[in-house]
Amino acid sequence: MSLTGSLVIFIIIWWIVFFSVLPIGIKSQNTKFSDKLEGFDKGAPKNPNIGKKFLITTIITSILFIGIYYIVDNKIFNLREFLQ
Repeated sequence: MSLTGSLVIFIIIWWIVFFSVLPIGIKSQNTKFSDKLEGFDKGAPKNPNIGKKFLITTIITSILFIGIYYIVDNKIFNLREFLQ
């Protein structure tokens, strides 16, 4: 697998995992007077913990990518041979 191909696969997996991890642990603001406040979205999370989710996403993606790289590098699943 080339460097460019590896980078593209890593980025695609990262975004898929990121959007899967993003809604975990979200709590709404639930304030009494939120109807009267302007510039305030009721559905906005209280504390989204984006930094923590970036780290979790990167760790999960790295584990998945290492597995995929191992499978492709050792030709366990070779699509080119399968299609011939």
